[in-house]
Amino acid sequence: MKGFQLQFYMDQNKRHRHLALWEWFIEAAHSHGIRGATAFMGESGYGHQGRIHSAHLFELGDQPAEVTMIVTEEESEKMFSLLKAENIYAFFVKIPVEFGTLGDSMSSPP
Repeated sequence: MKGFQLQFYMDQNKRHRHLALWEWFIEAAHSHGIRGATAFMGESGYGHQGRIHSAHLFELGDQPAEVTMIVTEEESEKMFSLLKAENIYAFFVKIPVEFGTLGDSMSSPP
């Protein structure tokens, strides 16, 4: 199949409604039929403002977070419509990809 890899970047401590923003992305993707999404927590990084985000003894929430999902073109349009409607602020990357599955999900490795 053809589609997109969507990557969204934010601080771990950013919130939307009652959830951490990265958790909200995971729940929104799930409730809108996206087949899978993964959150990655970073140790350190910096964004467009040049400020270093990293784990500190007293401020663990300032670490970067990334949510990645592989979607069809239709799912991408739905996701971006939702983000616009919810007024979500996050940096994103949208990369064209070809995706699918290999093998039998019921078989186990030798």
